[in-house]
Amino acid sequence: MKNFVVIFGSLIVAIAFNLFLVPYEILSSGLSGIAILLGILTPFNIGFLNFILNIPLLIWGWFKLGRTIIINTIVCVTALSAFLYVIPIVPVTDNILLSSIFGGVFGGVGIGLILKFSGTSGGLDIVAIIISRASNVSVGMLLTGMNGLIVLISGAVFDWNLALYTMLSIYLTGKVIDTIHTNHIKLTMQIVTSKGDDIRKDLIQSIYRGITVMDGYGGYTEERKQILMMVVTRYETVQIKKIVRKHDKQAFINIYETVEVDGEFAKN
Repeated sequence: MKNFVVIFGSLIVAIAFNLFLVPYEILSSGLSGIAILLGILTPFNIGFLNFILNIPLLIWGWFKLGRTIIINTIVCVTALSAFLYVIPIVPVTDNILLSSIFGGVFGGVGIGLILKFSGTSGGLDIVAIIISRASNVSVGMLLTGMNGLIVLISGAVFDWNLALYTMLSIYLTGKVIDTIHTNHIKLTMQIVTSKGDDIRKDLIQSIYRGITVMDGYGGYTEERKQILMMVVTRYETVQIKKIVRKHDKQAFINIYETVEVDGEFAKN
C-alpha cells in the first residue's frame, strides 16, 4: 500500500513538472529544480539527471533516516525519474501564472503524499526531514527556506520574472506539503476518565509516548477521576481515541496544539 501511494505521489509530481513547470522554464524545489535547470540547458533528460543527482543524498539518508524511509525514497526517485522520462513536456495552459500556481499545488500534493507514507521525493526532502527531526521547524518551511537558492539561480540564468514565478510555485508547494504532512505538529491530549489505569496500560503497550497521570474529581458529580496527559503527533490521535473509547465511552478528551516541546520527545 505504501509503495503504491509513493508511486502515485511520484506520478503527480511528474505531472506538475512536465505539464506545468518545465514548459515555462519554472524551476521546482530542491534537486528536482536543479535537474530541470540542467535539463533545459543540456541535452540530458530531466528524469535521468534527477536520478543521478539523488544518489549521494540517498546514501546519506540511509544512515540518518533508516532503511524503511530510504527504500521508499528509492522507489519514489526511480518512479519519478521514469515518469519524467515518459511523460511529454506539453503545457496544459498558455498562462504562465496558472502554470506556476497549479504546478506548485500539484507538486505539493505529490510530495505531501510521499512524506505522509514514510518516503521522500529525494534531494532536499532528505535534508529537510533530518533537520526537522532535530528541531521544531516544519518540513515545508525548511524546504521553502532552502529553496531560496533555486530562486536566485532561476533569476540569474533566465530572468527575474521567471524567478518570481518560481518563488510562487515553491511557496505553494511548501504550504500544501504542510497541509498534508502534519507529522511535525505536536498535540497535547488530556483524557478525563474513571478507567484511567486500564487506558494507561493499553496506551503504554500501543503508543510510544510518555503519560502523566493526575487524580481529580468532577466539579458537579464529585466522582473520582483520573486525568491522563500526553504529547503526541496528529497521526496518533485516532488510535488513542479508539483505545480510550474501548475502555470508557463517557471519557472526556481535550486536544489542543502544542507550540513547543522542550524535553525528550520521540520524533521518529
